[in-house]
Amino acid sequence: MSAELEPTGPRPRLGLLPMIIFGSRWLQLPLYLGLIVAQCVYIALFLKELWHLSSHALDLTEQEIMMSVLALIDVVMISNLLVMVIVGGYETFVSRLDLQGHPDEPEWLGHVNASVLKIKLAMAIIGISSIALLRTFIEAGNLGSSRASFTESGVMWQVLIHITFIVSAIGIALVDRFSDMTTRKQTE
Repeated sequence: MSAELEPTGPRPRLGLLPMIIFGSRWLQLPLYLGLIVAQCVYIALFLKELWHLSSHALDLTEQEIMMSVLALIDVVMISNLLVMVIVGGYETFVSRLDLQGHPDEPEWLGHVNASVLKIKLAMAIIGISSIALLRTFIEAGNLGSSRASFTESGVMWQVLIHITFIVSAIGIALVDRFSDMTTRKQTE
């Protein structure tokens, strides 16, 4: 941070109501801690799926192995989404983590704000949806399998939901871009 951006002199003292309102951001802390617990659940799910794949690898068909690997990728992508929400949300809405200069500081954290976080989350959701849709297509194409339980209507709804995610992400990005352009024009 440059010296000209640092506040000079004593910080203004907040009144009681502004202090309570500003302090209420800490009520989100249990939510982020709960997401860390959810992250642990996904670790257990990943290990369970990995154990199943490893212990049955010689008995599985290539398609079953691919489905297991897609399940592992799905768990990793959801876990990545959790990390973005936990770290980015805490940094944006609760308190700074002060990771500048730390060798493990995520590259994206340096320029995260609510808009960037929304776009990153939308892209992660599209990735997760893509994996789920790919699994559906593979399983639906396997109509003779006992695992195939998809109707044409169900697959259509998954495709429409996926398209809705994509259109929503594009909409969020466009609104963000127009907002940035408006802000830049106002500061010129």
